[in-house]
Amino acid sequence: MPTLDRNPESMDGRGRAPELRQDVKSKVHARLLETLDLSQARAMAPADLRDECARRLDDLISEQRAPLTSKEKQQLLREVMDEIFGLGPLEEIMRDTEVTDILINGAHQIFIERSGALTEIDLGFRDDQHLMQVIQRIAAGVGSRVNAIIPPLALDGPAMSIRRFAGVKIDAGTLVGYESWAPEMATFLEAAVRCKMNVIVSGGTGTGKTTLLNVLSKWIPPGERVITIEDAAELMLQRDHVVALETRPANVEGKGEVTQRDLLKNTLRMRPDRIILGEVRGGETLDMLQAMNTGHEGSMSTVHANSPRDALRRIENMVSMSGLKYPVHVIRDQMASTLNLLVHSQRMTGGKRKVVNISEISGMEKDVVLLQDIFRFVQTGLNEGGHAVGYFDSCGVRPACLARIQAEGVHVPVELFQKRRLMTTH
Repeated sequence: MPTLDRNPESMDGRGRAPELRQDVKSKVHARLLETLDLSQARAMAPADLRDECARRLDDLISEQRAPLTSKEKQQLLREVMDEIFGLGPLEEIMRDTEVTDILINGAHQIFIERSGALTEIDLGFRDDQHLMQVIQRIAAGVGSRVNAIIPPLALDGPAMSIRRFAGVKIDAGTLVGYESWAPEMATFLEAAVRCKMNVIVSGGTGTGKTTLLNVLSKWIPPGERVITIEDAAELMLQRDHVVALETRPANVEGKGEVTQRDLLKNTLRMRPDRIILGEVRGGETLDMLQAMNTGHEGSMSTVHANSPRDALRRIENMVSMSGLKYPVHVIRDQMASTLNLLVHSQRMTGGKRKVVNISEISGMEKDVVLLQDIFRFVQTGLNEGGHAVGYFDSCGVRPACLARIQAEGVHVPVELFQKRRLMTTH
């Protein structure tokens, strides 16, 4: 029999070369899957299937010249069960609640984001066909936002991105602990939400807009009826009285589409106290503004933008997509009279997310919508870990909406808005 040359320094604790052990595991894994009828396996009770897989695994290992440890056998069993009932190699990642994004660039390259940092991991699919099978299975829904693209559009094989939903509900105190905002900012926003200020949350991709919307929703008084409209159900509103609506794409014949605008018009017949639109991106923006201005105050939405001022420009452009030819000054006047606050989040250097502006829309001056910062984040540098550091700042501006908040009987100390540094981040 041929022998293998082994370098003692490359041996594991049992005298086996790691690459040999990995080869054995791969062969056993493949052979075990080959011997199983997956359709029948899925019909078995998990406990019975696990026992059957364990029996076959022992038989297959005995055929190999490098036996596996008990721990490695358990790992193989888990991988096979993931293959049958779950998403193959993705199951191990999905069990990690700290992973927020999974980026798959073909069968053999997977990146994950954890704590704002992207890293490549040592997991992969057998081949493109294996990845395609998982993509088809994942289309049934995994509690995440999923986008997949396959050949011929994807030149190097199937690619997929998964945005994970938070496994736990985040509240205002959690965001303070993450240094995402200062306590004073949360105090002001709580008062604003309770007093039915119309709020837009803006920011780029992956800046935490949906998380902020979930946090803000907790402050809506419990007696109010809230209706949410989304393209993909992501909101986990921290309240009881919620009706959640979701859009529907057209079928293969191009029929049956239900848009956000369709749902928003229907929502107005459902007696909502507040409407939460997951994200405005088209003509429904005009309907949202009109709803906010006609008895549905305290409504909220998000918009993709790079700054508070950019958010206003985006909203203006999307209103023009409604099909009604309003003059620019009419659109701006509608925005100025309807919207109260812009909460802008940003992904800082190093990956941490922060609320960098809380701004008030305070009226019009000629054709310009007036926007003033109430609170902001000032970056002063980077720490040793490469993360942005700085401080949250009260800008010394008493918001115009404060009089309305106080008239509603909600106490907000005036000292909250004095010009001063609020909290330093590390």
